[in-house]
Amino acid sequence: MSKPKRHERGTDLYLEETERFKFRKKDWWKYLIGLALLFIYLYPFFIIINVSLKPFGDTTSRMKFPDPVYWDNFKSVIAAGDIFVGIRNSLIITVLVLILEIVVGCMAAYALARNQSKVNEVVRSLIMSVMMITPLTILVGVYSTMSKIHATSTYWGMVLLLSSFGLPMVIFLYTNFISSIPVALDEAAAIDGASNLQIFFKIILPQLKSVTVTVIILQGVGIWNEYTYSYYFLQKKEMQTITLVIKTFFSSVSNDYGSAAATAVIGMAPLIILYLFLQKYFIQGQVDSAIKS
Repeated sequence: MSKPKRHERGTDLYLEETERFKFRKKDWWKYLIGLALLFIYLYPFFIIINVSLKPFGDTTSRMKFPDPVYWDNFKSVIAAGDIFVGIRNSLIITVLVLILEIVVGCMAAYALARNQSKVNEVVRSLIMSVMMITPLTILVGVYSTMSKIHATSTYWGMVLLLSSFGLPMVIFLYTNFISSIPVALDEAAAIDGASNLQIFFKIILPQLKSVTVTVIILQGVGIWNEYTYSYYFLQKKEMQTITLVIKTFFSSVSNDYGSAAATAVIGMAPLIILYLFLQKYFIQGQVDSAIKS
């Protein structure tokens, strides 16, 4: 009696797979669009890797893979040592900015999400309006202020500056996420005698893992790739970030595309490694945000 049942189960699975295949076959255009988008996103990576493996005087097409492969661009960049200074500075600034944004952002968002008052509505509107301001339009005023307080070419100056620009987005993300958490959890903890800080750290904070990873990836990439303000505020060579190190290979006299591409490839490695470790939480955060919204 068991054999026919096993056979029937196998037949059902086969039919399910067949139906699933038919459904996928109907959506061929989705796969075509997906492949087109994949090509668009991967094409710049192919070009930059291709250029990094070509010598300075190579004038062949950037689509043509080098033959033979030229590794001296990576060797010269590593031997110079500037790239390690740039990675160190970028890493320090990125980590400090993210810590400040996450700590201040989630605590401010908790207050905004749980206290539904007119004052908080005004504050949320102001935060949204600040997000609409292009940082480059206020460069002169910011530079003048930072110069007066001697904050140029310092870690704390860049951390304070980039955190100010990033906090509105972080507060917005945290506020929307915390608003979706039932208030009944707070009320139950308050009945048990928990204070507001205890409710935040023991009830709310543990549920913010996925959105925090989203903040780390989105904001971290933006901070790591920041160029404009770093160019004006980090004037000392020992304070250069990775983007400023790449800029040194371009001048009015000549452009060393191979070394610049090699530096960019090495500079992308920390971000790629970070995403590989956090992608599960990042995707989960996107799903949770979509469901709760």
